[in-house]
Amino acid sequence: MIIYPKAMGELVQYIYNTTTVSSKMTIPIIERAESFSERRAIVAAEGTFTYGDMLSASGRAASALLNGADDLSGTRVVFLAPGGFHHVAVQWGIWRSGGIAVPLALSETEREIRYKIEDSEPDVLIAHPDYADTLRPIVHERRIRFMTTEDSLYANPPAGHLPDVSPDRPSMILYTSGTTSDPKGVVITHQNLEAQITSLVDAWGWSSDDYILNHLPLHHVHGIVNAMSCALWVGAVCELLPRFDADRVWYRFIEGGVTLYMAVPTVYKALIAAWESYSIEKRNAGSDACADLRLMVSGSDALPVDTFERWEEVSGGH
Repeated sequence: MIIYPKAMGELVQYIYNTTTVSSKMTIPIIERAESFSERRAIVAAEGTFTYGDMLSASGRAASALLNGADDLSGTRVVFLAPGGFHHVAVQWGIWRSGGIAVPLALSETEREIRYKIEDSEPDVLIAHPDYADTLRPIVHERRIRFMTTEDSLYANPPAGHLPDVSPDRPSMILYTSGTTSDPKGVVITHQNLEAQITSLVDAWGWSSDDYILNHLPLHHVHGIVNAMSCALWVGAVCELLPRFDADRVWYRFIEGGVTLYMAVPTVYKALIAAWESYSIEKRNAGSDACADLRLMVSGSDALPVDTFERWEEVSGGH
């Protein structure tokens, strides 16, 4: 049967209604986090947080979203936050409440934000306090429930009973780039996430000893799944930067501790340009530091041959 829904909301409700909602099922990545509770999970501008911290904060966010209900049952929750603890804890909170996370990009225009909200038909909007004013006009116009990330993470008691969320339920709506027309919302289930994460964990040899530096946008699969969620799946550490800064990346390489790094071709070109502007001593320190990274990936697109060859030179062949 081919279904032609009138809107994204109808499609999501159809998917939710036709999944097998099993009792006593948990979201795979949340279940795994429970076994890593004492380990570091997230390093970000807000501080350093363990998996236990993540579970507590996301539980409070889930309780705030539920607001007395038993299950959000596929409600779409649009949220806008920089890469950091708030972003990840709210994302997990949406999942644990039975909702569907719809992340927005910090770089999006008002038109792009309005389009995604109209298309996904959310019942709740969440924004980091620094970006709350971006969403408030839409909240007033559409009379959508609104809260800040601080409201959801800190202004609520510890989580009580949370719904059982089976892995075949939708987890996220991510939008395509929109290069040929308006972006299309892609519904991803928790099982889809698990399949992609486990395949990459195997392919890239992820372990709990890994430490990834991640500044990739958290409204794309590359940043959310390939980098962040793979780390959190195995009990590794994910350091989140709110945005790319070439000097900051080189500083972290030289400081040490990073074992994985993922970026796109334009970022590698910017790293090369920054390296070329440094003193001989700092260039050598940066090149030597690359030896400590066991894996560097150019995702979304392959490096052009000249960039690849130059990066080999800059990184000392690593």
